[in-house]
Amino acid sequence: MSAPSRFDRGHTDDLMAFLAAGPTPYHAVANAGERLEKAGFRQVNETDAWDGTSGGRYVLRGGAIIAWYVPEGAAPHTPFRIVGAHTDSPNLRVKPRPDTGGHGFRQVAVEIYGGPLMNSWLDRDLGLAGRLSLRDGSTRLVDVNRPLLRVPQLAIHLDRSVSSEGLKLDKQRHLQPIWGLGDDVRDGDLIAFLEQESGLPAGSVTGWDLMTYAVEPPAYLGRDQELMAGPRMDNLLSVHAGTAALAAVAAGGAELPYIPVLAAFDHEETGSQSDTGADGPLLGSVLERSVLARGGSYEDRARAFAGTVCLSSDMGHAVHPNYAERHDPTHHPRANGGPILKVNVNNRYATDGSGRAVFAAACEKAGVPFQTFVSNNSMPCGTTIGPITAARHGIRTVDIGAAILSMHSARELCGADDPFLLANALVAFLEG
Repeated sequence: MSAPSRFDRGHTDDLMAFLAAGPTPYHAVANAGERLEKAGFRQVNETDAWDGTSGGRYVLRGGAIIAWYVPEGAAPHTPFRIVGAHTDSPNLRVKPRPDTGGHGFRQVAVEIYGGPLMNSWLDRDLGLAGRLSLRDGSTRLVDVNRPLLRVPQLAIHLDRSVSSEGLKLDKQRHLQPIWGLGDDVRDGDLIAFLEQESGLPAGSVTGWDLMTYAVEPPAYLGRDQELMAGPRMDNLLSVHAGTAALAAVAAGGAELPYIPVLAAFDHEETGSQSDTGADGPLLGSVLERSVLARGGSYEDRARAFAGTVCLSSDMGHAVHPNYAERHDPTHHPRANGGPILKVNVNNRYATDGSGRAVFAAACEKAGVPFQTFVSNNSMPCGTTIGPITAARHGIRTVDIGAAILSMHSARELCGADDPFLLANALVAFLEG
């Protein structure tokens, strides 16, 4: 019989359902919006006039969601408490002319999105999901959640050097998935198939944003199920934690000194420079419109931004038992050790000493332990939406996250208690 966890696994069970329901950023934000609707939030359109009444609201734009809760009696200059995250993950995305193949196989032409561990996409059963743009100007989400495609690895008998020299993959030639047999490859076959799958009339789809994903569901792992394996933890684990925390704070009924916000952006894995990325105007526009809707002025906006703090929540690296030398010798984040504070003095992360104090106070209030991550000096350090948010909006920002293994793999690994601990720390932060 498995040993019981110290923590309630209900949150992690719910995270697994969230991961499974979010094969693309578009599905993830739709799912987050539905959860917030159940918590009393309502969607507002960017093209409509906004009112300044209290309550929860959210904006959807593509693969991004901004949600916020205005407490009763909030002044126009009330600062914000923001949980920032991103919705995208490295994967294989369908090209504009997807139908290809040869030698009796039908294939789908894909492009590499972000920086995936490419070997992790080999010999996996892949589904296909994304957004279809229709002739009438509307969009439709599509999800073929079954084994549809596969990138087959070359047999070792045909490449003996792989054992001595390692696997070498050409991004153009070696990662095009198979989805059937036949020599009669015709332009339009894949989209016609998706129209049929979605119950759409033939010829109604005029644009698409499609991506592959591993269909194997998330699962607990280990003798005592202390671990959780699943796709897209980087960074839907943070999106889920932020959504749950915002809903909990809004339902708490407490007098809040801040306006709690969830800001989950697309395109972080490719630099955040888009209308739905952290380097775009979306967050600033939403926050400013919230101030103005409550009768505020530019001065109120400046005061609100000056008192605002953002926790940029993204995944970080747990110490790898097989590669411990790749980590800083005095900073070894462990699975189930609690959320991590991410620090880099070259501003790859936005954390400074004052930001550390804010996060430490939230963890202390929540009764949650936390750890610190610093890169090995000999290794390059990744980055997040944290420095972008701080620089673009002049907002004090702190980089945090959860410790995982196999980051950017088609299937990642974390401690099964860490999602719950992160969410509790975010609740305490949003409450102030």
